[in-house]
Amino acid sequence: MSAFKQHMPLAKYSLRMCLTFLSWVPVVYVVTEHVAYIGKIEGMSMKPTFNPPESPNTRNHVLLWKWGVTNINNLEVDDVVFLRSPIDPEKIYTKRIKAKQGDLVVPRYPDTRSRVLVPVNHIWVEGDNVHSIDSNTYGPVSTGLVIGKATYLIWPLDRFGPIPLGGRECREAKLRHSYKE
Repeated sequence: MSAFKQHMPLAKYSLRMCLTFLSWVPVVYVVTEHVAYIGKIEGMSMKPTFNPPESPNTRNHVLLWKWGVTNINNLEVDDVVFLRSPIDPEKIYTKRIKAKQGDLVVPRYPDTRSRVLVPVNHIWVEGDNVHSIDSNTYGPVSTGLVIGKATYLIWPLDRFGPIPLGGRECREAKLRHSYKE
């Protein structure tokens, strides 16, 4: 028997495994682009809720749900979202929703006596860290900039579970405005 025929089963097996692997590439791509993926929270804006001081070398990883997050009805106050920066779309921010369309918010600055009405299909986002650059700097954010909602903290394992509540209080007026859609 020739050496070629002797290695034929191994070649068929290798080809089958390679094709099986390649057939899953589009599935993984669609899921990570449109359904969910693992996101890493970096930076100081969400401290101490994420990346707490007791573990300075560990970055928190979250399950990021992407399906339908640009729809305002799928977002709630206190949800943690990943969004494109309204100032520099190349940057991705992690912030907590503090108000939704129709809410009246008192921003931290420049004038704390002013009020901002969150427009239709917009959200007011703030970092849990008081020194965060957020809607207090750039105003309400379009829901079209939201790329995902953090649903579970998955790393480090000792903190595995639902996203913790936290953050600072948004100075939100208790007025609701109804929009005619």
